[in-house]
Amino acid sequence: MSEDKIIRLGELIEHRLRKEKEIEYYKQQLLELQDKIFNLQKDVDLTKLIIDIIQSEKVIDIQQKVEEAIPVIGVDNGTRRSK
Repeated sequence: MSEDKIIRLGELIEHRLRKEKEIEYYKQQLLELQDKIFNLQKDVDLTKLIIDIIQSEKVIDIQQKVEEAIPVIGVDNGTRRSK
């Protein structure tokens, strides 16, 4: 009878150790998934921001801004200067 109890106790300890390892594995998997979710959410947020900017026409035409800021050489009020 006491040998039977020892075997069962050993099985219980082994079972507990397997379950603890399984818990650690799933905790690690959870951390990895949470990291992936975080990165995907950042990507989605950035995409939403870009869409909002485009929809509200806040996109600046860089070429137009450069042409407005830097006068074209040889052009004055739409007429060419002669050298």
